[in-house]
Amino acid sequence: MRVLVTGATGYIGTRLVPRLQGQGYAVRCLARAAHRLDGRFTTEVEVVEGSIDEPAALESALANCDIAYYLVHSMSSTSEFADADRRAAQAFGAAAKKARLKLIVYLGGLGDSRDGLSTHLQSRHEVGNLLRQSGVPVIEFRAAQIVGSGSISFEMMRYLTERLPVMIAPRWVLTRCQPIGVRDVLSYLIGALSRPFENRTYQIGGATVETYRSMMLRYAAMRGLRRRIFIVPFFTPKLSSYWVHLITPVPARLAQPLIAGLHNEVVVRDDAAARDFPGIHPQTFEEALSLALDRSQSADRESTWFDAFAAQNPRGEFTGLTEGMLVDRRERIVRAPAMRTAEIFSSLGGDRGWLASDWLWRLRGRIDRIAGGTGLRRGRRSMKTLRVGDALDFWRV
Repeated sequence: MRVLVTGATGYIGTRLVPRLQGQGYAVRCLARAAHRLDGRFTTEVEVVEGSIDEPAALESALANCDIAYYLVHSMSSTSEFADADRRAAQAFGAAAKKARLKLIVYLGGLGDSRDGLSTHLQSRHEVGNLLRQSGVPVIEFRAAQIVGSGSISFEMMRYLTERLPVMIAPRWVLTRCQPIGVRDVLSYLIGALSRPFENRTYQIGGATVETYRSMMLRYAAMRGLRRRIFIVPFFTPKLSSYWVHLITPVPARLAQPLIAGLHNEVVVRDDAAARDFPGIHPQTFEEALSLALDRSQSADRESTWFDAFAAQNPRGEFTGLTEGMLVDRRERIVRAPAMRTAEIFSSLGGDRGWLASDWLWRLRGRIDRIAGGTGLRRGRRSMKTLRVGDALDFWRV
């Protein structure tokens, strides 16, 4: 069977593609900037350049496909993101119906619609409903925070806990949630292909129910850190997002919808996933956290949350002299193997720093952060390799 993966440059999509290949599926990816996938997958993966709002690209991507993974959603603090997600889901559903697709697998957000969901979670549920209205069978998985090296939930928690010995936290850190390890999410997504092709909605979560406070304290205990958290009532989601922006690599525009969603209790209330996927035994939060920490400390990570944002405005990113780019080219002959020289240059930045005037780069990062930029906190995906689209401190490869 041929499988289309949308959102292949994102955190989940990047990890899903090679696993689908390992299961013997022919994989095609739809990407707004095809060059962003160069070197990520084997040459057997077919890439169609375009976006969901481009009918011709969508038609080409869906041609002769049996199944599609819908891993696309917007993240913004503005009101337009819900409209954008709505239009994208409607366009994809119509194109999938026309292409006679057999199944759509969608990863949405956990939460009970009766609980007054945040705008972000409402939109995630609406997308699932719109895909079902297309007439193509949809298997929807609804998940809370995904715990894995490089995931936005994990990185936000990690930076807050590592950098703040004493935290003044809003009441939302006491809201119950059921985080799930990224490996379990991938197992469910692939397991969907073994189920009957019919409309189903599954709530998926880890083996333990937590709060954001308990997750941070568990992280601190695992890292041997002493942390104290004091709860105050006056933190609004907007104020909290600015605080997260200052302390973590997550910008305020992304933190705000995430934090707004933390007001909602996101726990599994339906055990259908346990019944229909008996071979999947979700990890506890501590087990998922331990794996995430191990991967974070290794040289390479498969994907990070900011991978997807590299492709948001791909048109015209690579400019030439005629477009105003200033090129400073310098050469020097060195007595070292070419591969060794390339390895040294490819490992600059991040925790390793820069070869010359490292303090100036760090000062520049602080100025960038104060001005609302990313600063140096994004670091790098891998300490050894670079690929097109990688974040490198405040640069983008």
